[in-house]
Parts: sequence; C-alpha cells; structure tokens
Amino acid sequence: MITVTSDVTEIRSLTKPLHLAMGVFDGVHLGHQEVIQQVVEEAKAAEGISGVLTFDPFPLQVIAPDRAPQRILANIAHKKRLLAEMGVEFLLVIPFSADFAKLSAREFLDLIHQDGSLAQISIGEDWKFGKGREGKLDYVRQYCVDKGIVLSAIPPVIMGGERISSTRIRQAIRDGNLSAAKKMLGRNYSLFGTVEQGAQIGRTIGFPTANIDTKNELLPPDGVYAVRAKLRDRVVNGVANLGIRPTVSGDQQRKFEVHLFDFDEEIYGLEIEVLLGKFIRAEQKFDGLDALKAQITEDSIAAREFATDECNFG
Repeated sequence: MITVTSDVTEIRSLTKPLHLAMGVFDGVHLGHQEVIQQVVEEAKAAEGISGVLTFDPFPLQVIAPDRAPQRILANIAHKKRLLAEMGVEFLLVIPFSADFAKLSAREFLDLIHQDGSLAQISIGEDWKFGKGREGKLDYVRQYCVDKGIVLSAIPPVIMGGERISSTRIRQAIRDGNLSAAKKMLGRNYSLFGTVEQGAQIGRTIGFPTANIDTKNELLPPDGVYAVRAKLRDRVVNGVANLGIRPTVSGDQQRKFEVHLFDFDEEIYGLEIEVLLGKFIRAEQKFDGLDALKAQITEDSIAAREFATDECNFG
C-alpha cells in the first residue's frame, strides 16, 4: 500500500525514518529504478519507510515551457501504480510552481528534512535542482554530511552507448519503436487512464471497447496493437485501436479504444493501465461495419497469438 500526499509537512507524521528518492522520474525507466530501488532496499533493511519525491506538473512546463515535452510518459496516477509495484510506501508529489522554482537548493532540502526525519537521500548523480540549478551532487553530498544523512548517488544506466533518458524513450515511442522503449523502461510501454463511455459502436458488431482517457501521456503512432490491460486485480489480454476511427467517425480526435478478450464487466470510471505489445497494422478506413468486423476478427487472432508468449509482456 502506498500513501500519496502533496503536503510536505506529512513527513513529520511518519513513524519511521524516511529513505527518500528524489527526481522527476518521468516514465520510471531503468535509470530511475536504480535510484528508487536503493531506498526500497535500504528502508527494508533498516525497518524504515521507502519514499519517492517527485513534482507535478512537469517542472519544465513551468520554468521553460518552450522546451518542455507536450506529453509525458507517466502521469501522477500512473507513476503511483508503477512505484507501488516497486515496493515504494510513501509518495510526495510537490506542486511545482513559479514560486517553488525560486527556492534555493538549501531551502528545498531544509523543507524536506523536517525534524531530522531523513535517513537517506537517493538521487541520480547528474540531477540538479533549486534556483539556478545549484543543487548539484557535491552540494547534496556536503548537506548530507552536515546533517548525518546517508547519500546514494546513482550513475546513469547506459544502453547502446548512451545514457537511458526519458527524452530517448519519448523519441522511440514517437517513432513507433516500442521494442527500444521496452528495453529502456524495463517493461512494455503502457498508457494509463480512466475508462469513459463511448458511442458503443463496437458493441453492435460483437467487439465492445473501453475508451481510455490517457490525459497527457505520450501516444505512439496510430494503429492497431496487441495489448494487455491491468485493472482492479486482474490482467486481461486484448487488442487496441489508436486513431480517429475513420470508418465510424467523422471527427479528427484521436481516441484510444481497447477490446478486452473474454471479458464482460462494467468498468466505466475505473483506472486502467494498458501495456502496448505488437503493432499489428496501421489504421485504415473500411467499406462499412461488416468489413471492419472482419478485420477486427483477424486483428484479435494476431493479438491472441502474440499474448501466448509471456515474454512479449515481460
């Protein structure tokens, strides 16, 4: 169970020493996981509490919107799920604002280290924070020495001769290179959102779909994908369409719709995580619903075959 708060003063209410990983952690990729796993393991060994500090919105959207990504890899609700699966117990989401960006590195660290509550800080060794990005590794190291805090400074994880970064992963997803994204994430790229009611056209042809509001998460190229969905305490395979649905819709709004195999439950309003597997085909317009139904049948066969190998959703 993970506790989520945006109130930094709740650190004071923790009954055990806090082991805290700090960073933006967009996507929670393999490099981020190294930083976070340090506090999970140390907190368990020391009978403390493992925590993660992150920010919302994405800091660049506030301090340099012209350089900020328009869409991110994992919104806060998605990040919560990913961190909980890693064993994180406490998630502090700092509301990032222009005023908060003015805090010096010392003011930021003092804000977090309330009543001497921090037992450990874990950061990527190249992470910088605070006004003027003065909070570099040497600064944090000296602060931790002065305060008696254990510091874990984690080097970047290298893959293909370059450090793994959220920027690299975003580019791979935009390019439709889900295999490269999976290697850097350590898992299938997934979209997370709430199931909304749609036009229910799929139901009329025997393929009911869940329409997913993915908020501000980065979408891959339009098309049909083999997918695996996590909802409630269940995992269900399926096939998804991302695009403008040219056969049944006249608008240009992109939608993400998932047909779950052998599943017939009411899930409107539920949060769902959809892992993207194989790209099956590009979106196309068909000559009526019968032709669309025939193609979805073929797509479903391909998606079921893909899901038979568990490694494809490892």
